[in-house]
Amino acid sequence: MFYQPALRDHGLRHDPFKALVAPRPIGWISSLDAEGRANLAPYSFYNAMAADPPVVAFGTTMRPRESVHKDSHANIEATGEFVVNLATEALREQMNASSASLPAGADEFAHAGLETAPSRLVKPPRVAASPVALECRHLTTVELPCDTPGRANYAVFGRVVGIHIDDALVVDGRVDILLSRPLARLGYMDYTVVDNVFAMDRPG
Repeated sequence: MFYQPALRDHGLRHDPFKALVAPRPIGWISSLDAEGRANLAPYSFYNAMAADPPVVAFGTTMRPRESVHKDSHANIEATGEFVVNLATEALREQMNASSASLPAGADEFAHAGLETAPSRLVKPPRVAASPVALECRHLTTVELPCDTPGRANYAVFGRVVGIHIDDALVVDGRVDILLSRPLARLGYMDYTVVDNVFAMDRPG
């Protein structure tokens, strides 16, 4: 089959685009608003963009049924800081609970039954139970095209200034990420767990 996204002429019950760009890591992002209230939300349009220095980015749109930025985006623009926490299989229910559309200023940590842990270099807290956390400072936000009137798309970039790794993940001087069983997003309401790895050397 072939279809044009702008025409939405795929003929299927659901748009397949997000099922084709998969699996996608989940950026479980904690931030603080201008009043110091914590926010936590998962974003599946997320990835590493550079390594030297390390840079991550996540894609976001507007709050459902409202023409305002989502809380994570608004908080990062206001304070310049955020943390990306690793979403794992053991934390899948809490991750999902933190995606609820709560009123602005509501505490998703409390809603999801999660404890916080202090960060070292930025003010937003970490998810205490997450084995990996990336402390970030906002670099820039890029507005992307949007075909729906009254909505908007953005890519938010952050420079990673501090990294927390659970010592239990370090084996023989390398991170064994399989030990954490990271979650990844597929299409629709589907997820997967990273539980298999194979290695290939690049050609010389």
